[in-house]
This record gives sequence, structure tokens and C-alpha cells, in this order.
Amino acid sequence: MGVILIIDDDYQIRESFEKLLTEEGHEVLTAASGETGLDVLHSVMPDLVLLDLRLPGMSGLETFLALREIESKLPVIIMTAFGTTETAIEATKLGAFDYILKPFDIPDILKLITQALEASRFMRSHVEIDILPKTPSSEVIIGQSKPMQEIYKAIGRVAPTEATVLVRGESGTGKELVARAIYQHSQRAGKPFLVINCVAIPETLLESELFGYEKGAFTGAVSRRMGRIEQANGGTIFLDEIGDMPFSIQAKILRLLQEKSIERLGGREPIPVDVRIIAATNRDLEAGLAEGRFREDLYYRLKVVTIWLPPLRDRHQDISRLADYFLDRFAQSMDIDNPGLTDEARGILKNYHWPGNVRELANTIQKALIFSRGYPIRPEDISQVIQGEPVVRDEGPPTDGSIRQWARKALMNEPGMDKFDHLIDQVASALISEALDITGGNRSRAAKILGVSRPTLQSKIEKYGITMETSVKSEGD
Repeated sequence: MGVILIIDDDYQIRESFEKLLTEEGHEVLTAASGETGLDVLHSVMPDLVLLDLRLPGMSGLETFLALREIESKLPVIIMTAFGTTETAIEATKLGAFDYILKPFDIPDILKLITQALEASRFMRSHVEIDILPKTPSSEVIIGQSKPMQEIYKAIGRVAPTEATVLVRGESGTGKELVARAIYQHSQRAGKPFLVINCVAIPETLLESELFGYEKGAFTGAVSRRMGRIEQANGGTIFLDEIGDMPFSIQAKILRLLQEKSIERLGGREPIPVDVRIIAATNRDLEAGLAEGRFREDLYYRLKVVTIWLPPLRDRHQDISRLADYFLDRFAQSMDIDNPGLTDEARGILKNYHWPGNVRELANTIQKALIFSRGYPIRPEDISQVIQGEPVVRDEGPPTDGSIRQWARKALMNEPGMDKFDHLIDQVASALISEALDITGGNRSRAAKILGVSRPTLQSKIEKYGITMETSVKSEGD
């Protein structure tokens, strides 16, 4: 869920956006002028602004520049009619996230809003290094083992430079958190940070997502559209799972790295772009080279600096600290006391091989806490979760016929005004966690399985403090 400010003098547009975005789970603020919008901004800092260019009094462009002065990391989407497209492009060059043309296409605007909110979260959520987070939105890379100390040194050395960085490691080790830590300690920290998952986007759409397209470039291209690389101009692009990037698109990324320019689909003129590339993969790129699946010239362009993240099984001394962190974090999100881990349970955690790395550890702790219902977590709780069996200790959200038994005990044990919502939240959290497990952390697929929109799923993930690789607050991430 995000807080979105709509600045437009058209009442119907403000009302339509408020209805649409509220149904998607967002909090919507509105203003009929630039001056009013700036007043709202001084009292409530939104996550995103949708700004019309034609406004009474202070113009949309003047309002945009004032917004940037107040908060440089605040994404702003420009709304414009066809006659003012060039002005919108100029605003984008000055730092607007993107622009949309009136009349709006609902799926397109929702997709763009989701992208902008994700960028807002990544830019504002600070990544700490092995300390207690300063704010609930901070994320933490946890670990005092020797391999992690080397990671911290590498981040510190490469962050201030403009070098391209390749982050390598198994799935769930925390590659995105490392990329964000590099960005946040770089000279581009005040500029956009956009994430592109090369696997999550279908190959047929990935090229247009990255590079944008011109009007008429293909059927359905009714107007010019900027790609994610242009949106990140001046900032940083994180290309996750680059080892799975289609061979044809690899050539265009190579050109970006070599010439600092791109071409939109259907375009003929090169567009200068200033972005820093951080890439990540869990693939064996060397095998990809030998098999002709990955370009050798791109490989050497990417690995100017390579950071290898160790698997959790090679960091046994960090496991207990990680478990304590996740246990405290999930207990806070569930508004319950931290029940703690027995020594025997810690032994199970330390001796397990963790094929899913830190992401698996986080999910294991969360599930064990949900089912423990406030009692100290025991070895059998951990073992049952790891083995994929439901943990039913008379209390956690169960399956099949035991649901009513669990509900009766939960209702009798803890009377309270908010009991219903509290129990529903526990069940919802478990459902979302399972959907994310099934889809390997792919939020779009998880949303489809659950039958909810992706923005709604994202708001629930944030509400319940559910973590995947993109949000694990630990050294592994």
C-alpha cells in the first residue's frame, strides 16, 4: 500500500483516481492546484505524486520543480494531454519518473504506479549493515562471519565509484540488498534506483520494458513510451537474474555500457542515458559462455567488480543472530511478544544445510512463530517446517478439519476487542507466505494464485512484514 497524492484541477480525474487507487489498497490525497499540493506535501509526505501539467496559478512544471526541492527521491508521474507531450518529456529529463497521456488506459496507469511505488520504496528504505534498524522501513544485512566482513569491505570500496558491479550467489543469499547498499552509499543515492527482474518479465515484453518504444513501433503502440532505463537516467539500474536475459537483448545492454545510449523500439535516433549498472545472477555465467547463451563481451563489461555472496551453509556462526533478528521482527509485525528459541531449536537451525539460504531461514522462522502461538519455539517446530509438514501445536492456523478446533481454542484463550482481525491477519499472513513459497517469491504469480491484485498483495506483504529475497533484512539478503 502506498500514499499517493493526485494534483489536478479536474474534479472528475481526482475522483476517478481516488476511487480506483483506494480499491487497490492505496491511501489517496488530492489537491486542485500546485499550491495546495505543496501544502499537503509539507504535512504528509506521500510515496508518489501524479501531477497534471496544466494547473491554475502555479504551473505543473513549476510545481514539479518545487516538489523536487522538497524531496528529491519522491517519484512524480506527469499527466498530460497529447498537445503537451514535449513538455512532459522535458519534465522527465529534469527528473520526473515518467509521464502518461490523457485519456488514461487503466491497466497501463496501474502498472506504472506499481513501478513508481516500488522505486520509491527501494530509494527510501535504507539498508543497514549488521546493526539494529533505525526505522521500521530500514533493512539490515546481518552477519559477523569472516565472509560477510569481506562483503562489507567490498561494498564500501565499490560504492563511491562508477564501476559496473556483478553480484553473484545462490538464490536467497541477498543479492538485491547488496545492490541497494551499493546504491545508497554511492554518489547517485539521490537519483532513481530501479529493479528489473529479467526472469519475471516475459521475453516478448522485456525489450520494451527496458528501452521503451515509439508510437507505431508495434500493434498497440499508440503513443511514445519511455523504458525503465530512461526512467532511471542519472541513477542506478539493478538487472536481477541477468544470466537469464535473452541473447538478443544482451547486445543492447552491451551498447548501453559501451556508448551510454539506447534506442527505443521503432526509433532510429540514439538517446543518451547516464545510468550505473549493477547486475546479479545465480547462474553459472562461465557455462553460459561455453554454451553460447551469454555474450563474452557483455560478461567482461559486467564483471568490472564481482561480489560473491556466500551461501548460508558457509556462515554457520551467523545463523543464530539471523534467527533472532527475524524472530524479533516477525513478532513485532504480529504484535505479540517474542517467545524466543530453545537451545535445542537453535541447534536444529545451525545444523540444517539451508538450500534456500537466508530467504528460507526467514520463512522458517515466520512459519514457526505463526504456529507456536506465543510459546517458545522448539526443535519439532523447526523440523516440521523444514520438512514441509504443517505445524499444529493446538494453536496455529491449521488445515482441513482442525480449523474449527484451532479457532475455538484461540478464541477462548485470548479474549479481546480486536481478536477477530488479529486471527484473520494470522491466517492471511500464512496464506501469502505459502503463495510466495510456491512461486519462488514471484509476487505477480502469487497474486494470481491468491486471486488479488499485485498492489493489494504488496500492501499485505508490507503489513505483515513478510520477507522474500527482495525484502529480507539480513546479511544473506
